[in-house]
Amino acid sequence: MTVTAAPPRATYREVFAVGQFRVLFTGYTLFLVGETVRMLALSVLVYAATGSALLSALAYVSGFLPYALGGTLLLAYADRWPPRAVMVGYDLLRAAVGAVLAIGVLPAPAMLALVFVTGVPSAIASAARTALLPDLLDGDRYVLGRAAFAVSAGGTQVLGFAVGGFLIAAVDATGAMWITVASCLLSAALIRLRLADHPRRGGSGGGAVAVTWRVNRNLLARPEVRSLLLAQWLPPSLVVGAEGVLVPYAAEAGLPDAAGLLFTAVAAGMLAGNLVVGRLLTPDRRERLAAPLALLLGAPLLGFALSPGPPTAAALLAASGFGVAYQLGLARRFLDAVPEAARGQAFGLALTGTMTMQGLSAAAGGALGEALPPAAVIALCGAASLTATLALRPTLSRRS
Repeated sequence: MTVTAAPPRATYREVFAVGQFRVLFTGYTLFLVGETVRMLALSVLVYAATGSALLSALAYVSGFLPYALGGTLLLAYADRWPPRAVMVGYDLLRAAVGAVLAIGVLPAPAMLALVFVTGVPSAIASAARTALLPDLLDGDRYVLGRAAFAVSAGGTQVLGFAVGGFLIAAVDATGAMWITVASCLLSAALIRLRLADHPRRGGSGGGAVAVTWRVNRNLLARPEVRSLLLAQWLPPSLVVGAEGVLVPYAAEAGLPDAAGLLFTAVAAGMLAGNLVVGRLLTPDRRERLAAPLALLLGAPLLGFALSPGPPTAAALLAASGFGVAYQLGLARRFLDAVPEAARGQAFGLALTGTMTMQGLSAAAGGALGEALPPAAVIALCGAASLTATLALRPTLSRRS
């Protein structure tokens, strides 16, 4: 195995000095805001139409469910099509779907079906966006660019639900949906007018499904790629099962309103981790601390075996969220390990695996919550993450 030295340390100032990155980052932030508001507004619309809590919950997660389907069948398009065209096209599709939902001409089941079908290409758009980042930023600037994207996602989690709830209260769910439409159109215009066009990476031969399966198999057949994918997937995904029982945990503590504090603590920890690890640590130290940071994901959750009160629980969850920053120590290694011609599909595979495993973990956590106290479920999720991290320690600790 070739050992390469870590690149010189970069700063966020250098990252945001790149105009093309600023365009991509702003478009991504608009995307996150629009998706958050859309999920909340659709959930409210469906519940108002049906009175069904189940259909309302399905509406809330409808944007995530199609991701696995698109990631396993259509990822070849992330390299076959120019990235700017993919992102603009998906923004326009989202705008059209939002307009149909806002008009209110569809019954609730048709709304869910429309969102599911049109959500399948989301994996392609996300892969194209992520794969474009190394074209705009080199060396350690690329790693900090990934951190900035993570900070944006965490900030949306912290603020997005509050802002979305305020919008729905102020202009009702239909008005909030039109705001989502506007954010999609603004993102599409920004990307189309301000982002430079980049050529496609892959060829156009063969059916998309067949090529997606073939390239995914080839990527997973590479030991370095496979081990790095597992290192990105397992430790954080197993922790997500704990989030599925935070609401009943707060209720059992006698403070049901504290559930919001617990969810916010997780997101705030992620924000802090990406900012601190990205800004204060050198590239070499980030890579050497990947394993200890990954252990931090699960270790604090063991404290829930003592059923701590909400303030202590929030501190433990924030510490766990901080550990997500371990992935910054793997970012350069994963980029170096994947072939450039399949970069879009490789990043798409990583994202698809993450979302799929997190969904399964959340479902497993909810199922365990039917038989065990929430505190025990959270502690078990922490132990599972710790076990996975220890099993993956050779990968997490290895320098490549």
